[in-house]
Amino acid sequence: MKKLVIIPAYNEQGGIERTVRDILEYAPDFDYVVINDCSTDKTLEVCRKNDFHVISLPVNLGIGGGVQTGYLYAFQNDYDIAVQFDGDGQHNARYLNEMADKLAKDNLDMVIGSRYIKKEGFQSSGLRRVGIRYFTALIKLVTGKKITDPTSGMRMAGREVIEIYAKNYPKDYPEPESVVAILKADKKVDEIPVQMNAREEGVSSISPRKSIYYMIKVSLAILIAAVRR
Repeated sequence: MKKLVIIPAYNEQGGIERTVRDILEYAPDFDYVVINDCSTDKTLEVCRKNDFHVISLPVNLGIGGGVQTGYLYAFQNDYDIAVQFDGDGQHNARYLNEMADKLAKDNLDMVIGSRYIKKEGFQSSGLRRVGIRYFTALIKLVTGKKITDPTSGMRMAGREVIEIYAKNYPKDYPEPESVVAILKADKKVDEIPVQMNAREEGVSSISPRKSIYYMIKVSLAILIAAVRR
């Protein structure tokens, strides 16, 4: 089994080295690639200094374009499994083998690492948790499947989903929409409980000022994805 960790990174100079070394320690049988999304800080310099595997995009594509680049790389290089993994240190590599085992054992197409099954570790802000519960309810309404952590960026995909995402992946705040697209394509998705860490450096792309736009945009995207098939 060829397994790849996709690490989208935009201005993650403070966390990218810790992230890669976490993977090397706890998931050494996984390959990895950092997708440097035209960072304006020293992310690329840190990767080159440490001889990390990196694809450096010539223009900023945003989170969706960065992740899709990783899936395209995985598809073109015949990986059986690809997993998204944040470059800011919030995710823990010790769960990667457990996710791969569940993917294979339960014959799944995708496994999502969820903070909200056991509710341990960093739980995000109260306002964001309200938004996450809203998206959980909306996704259940349009697909019949309960996803407790639809905004989780820690998700592992099998070969068929890799191919789908390599060809088409949402560009803006993509996590909930991309899950709905897979569920509506009759793919099997499940979650495992994980603990995540608080971001130590940098800021989230979803600021309080952008929250209303985010909720409206993602809600519409979910509804469109639900009726597109």
